Amino acid sequence: MQQQTNQQQMNQIKNPKPANEPQVKGPQMNDRDRLNDILAMEKYLTDSLNVAARESSHDSLHQTMMTCLTETHQCQRDIFNKMFQKGWYNLEAEEQQKLTQTYQQFSQYSSQFPYPNVH
Repeated sequence: MQQQTNQQQMNQIKNPKPANEPQVKGPQMNDRDRLNDILAMEKYLTDSLNVAARESSHDSLHQTMMTCLTETHQCQRDIFNKMFQKGWYNLEAEEQQKLTQTYQQFSQYSSQFPYPNVH
């Protein structure tokens, strides 16, 4: 169990947290809470705008929805980058063997695509 925990910590991709961040969180919202809330909202908006763009029958409305969707995705990405930069969002590195295995599995699916040369 301890070995697994150590391995997970070694696979963490993260930046250090701000030095002035308190160890124990109080009930007040801090910057991290606010960005978490905004990130969740941006994710919800991208899901909703994706449906709106997909179901828009009028070309002008579709283009407007696509513009909003693209801008919302970029905003979500900017928030994620800021949270990662501040050490508030961690990623876990995957083992190269698993990545290679998954890549091989899905690359074989390309023969099923309806259009040639799509990889």
